[in-house]
Amino acid sequence: MALMTYRQALHDTLQEEMRRDEDVLLIGEEIGVFEGSYKITAGLLKEFGEKRVRDTPIAEEGFVGAAVGAAMLGLRPVVELMTINFSLVALDQIVNHAAKIYGMFGGQTSVPMVLRTPGGGGQQLGATHSQNIELYYAFVPGLKVVAPSTPADAKALLLASIRDDDPVLFLENLALYNTKGEVPDVAETAEIGKAKVTREGTDITIIGYSRMAVVAQQVAEVLHDEKGINAEVIDLRSLRPLDRDTVVQSVRKTGCAVVAEDDWLTYGIGAEIAASISDGAFDYLDAPVRRVAAAEVPLPYAKPLERAALPSAESLTTAVHQTLDAVGRRR
Repeated sequence: MALMTYRQALHDTLQEEMRRDEDVLLIGEEIGVFEGSYKITAGLLKEFGEKRVRDTPIAEEGFVGAAVGAAMLGLRPVVELMTINFSLVALDQIVNHAAKIYGMFGGQTSVPMVLRTPGGGGQQLGATHSQNIELYYAFVPGLKVVAPSTPADAKALLLASIRDDDPVLFLENLALYNTKGEVPDVAETAEIGKAKVTREGTDITIIGYSRMAVVAQQVAEVLHDEKGINAEVIDLRSLRPLDRDTVVQSVRKTGCAVVAEDDWLTYGIGAEIAASISDGAFDYLDAPVRRVAAAEVPLPYAKPLERAALPSAESLTTAVHQTLDAVGRRR
């Protein structure tokens, strides 16, 4: 095991995969000479050259389209989009081409490409640079969407994404880049579409992904230490495919659930999770499924307002207590 940041885990994985497979190449804005806006690609241009680390113009539709074509012809491009907000410029290439080519051509060609992109608020980047719009893509058949929360999962899921024959949207939350964790020395790929129970518990299930999976883990530890509440925590890790079975089995055990997400509440990932729980564990529920999400506003720039609009450990803790209070009344 090696202790490293989420950022370093991504960098090292890209480097290892480029050394392993000459078909892996990087495409994106300022990823070469500037070494990436978040320094994920630091040093890779020097090692692999311009042929495999391609700086692009500010034209997301163009270079995502180029990556689709490269993937169809046998390469494995990893595209870095500076933020998920900019992916909207390339929406047609992602949704109408990358996601559909395999099916439309009867499996004659696949599109093995990865779209790496950060999102999330809390950095005072304004409303158009701080969104979590992963739902747009998790909604689309033909795409895979993953959202690792730890350095170890960042490595394991990026390995799996690069080696997968389908297009994968790889979500990175800006708030996670400097977080640290242990990463196995030997490369291990994660299973795309498989959630992880990161903490066993019996009193309540807390479900999150990306940053909110980290917050859920922290909240669960505090609840146990201060209140004796034994919460089970599930990190979804993958949004498409979605591991409904792990969620349902946990809720059947605990009898109640809270879903935490960084996107907006209405039509969000949490709504899909709540519906899945209703389908698979309705008779086991002792209280309604509660959801914790961002305020439904364009995210403010002012720091106090931005902080108030984002889901937090405090808002998640409140939701857990409200749920358990309801359970106590029913029992």
